[in-house]
Amino acid sequence: MGYAMGYLGGGLLFTINVLMYLKPALFGIADGPQAIKISFFMVAVWWIVFALPVFILVKDKETSSSDSYPQLVQHSFSQILQTLRNLKSHKNIALFLLAYWFYIDGVGTIIRMAVDYGMSIGFEAGDLITALLLTQFVGFPSAILFGKLGDRLGVKKTIFLCIGVYLLVSVYGYFMSSKTDFYLLAFVIGLVQGGVQALSRSLYALLIPPTQSGEFFGFFNLLGKFAAVMGPLVMGWVGMATGNPRFSVLSVSVFFIVGGIFLTLVTDKVEAGARQEASD
Repeated sequence: MGYAMGYLGGGLLFTINVLMYLKPALFGIADGPQAIKISFFMVAVWWIVFALPVFILVKDKETSSSDSYPQLVQHSFSQILQTLRNLKSHKNIALFLLAYWFYIDGVGTIIRMAVDYGMSIGFEAGDLITALLLTQFVGFPSAILFGKLGDRLGVKKTIFLCIGVYLLVSVYGYFMSSKTDFYLLAFVIGLVQGGVQALSRSLYALLIPPTQSGEFFGFFNLLGKFAAVMGPLVMGWVGMATGNPRFSVLSVSVFFIVGGIFLTLVTDKVEAGARQEASD
């Protein structure tokens, strides 16, 4: 639900910003570039306004720590190292994090590089932005749908389904030639984008020790910040080496294949329980 509401909220603002860019005269704006500048300011205001309910209404746990900010920063880095050491005794979690790093890098690469790839093969910026808007709104109901699908099929199996869809997207992206193709891909990506993000957090929550959730989720979020680092590098290198941007988008499929392989080695609690019953 959190990811779904995020897509809905972001989609509403994005709609306004897209209209400002495509039809600046309707808003009394000189041109598209000025609309983009104003959009940045609107995003800042949007963040502040919708953060206020959290700051005002949601109560945080009180802390008795008297550490200074430099001490807290030092403690944070020490905690990261400690978490890495702990992963040696949590092989299952380490395998999931490795799988997650690969496939979420592929997801992040497609999110960030879609417009650049579309422009490199001749699509216009306005059409590409409209496709991104389509992805945003499709992501709202789809995140809820995939949450329910995860309850029925199992979280891990549903993540595999999302990875499979992304793999097909990267392959189909190699062959696409029309705006209709790009809109179709945008729709399909919207179906699975929120699902793979939310379900990954859900599966991770099932794997980690409940008493160390803060520590492990901190590391999980840190790892997520490195998403879409290797993917754009690989896309750029392949595009330059081959001289064909279509091969660059095809190269992203490697991240989904490798991530899926590592995910097969992860045992969730449902699988562990089934194996235990079978052995009994």
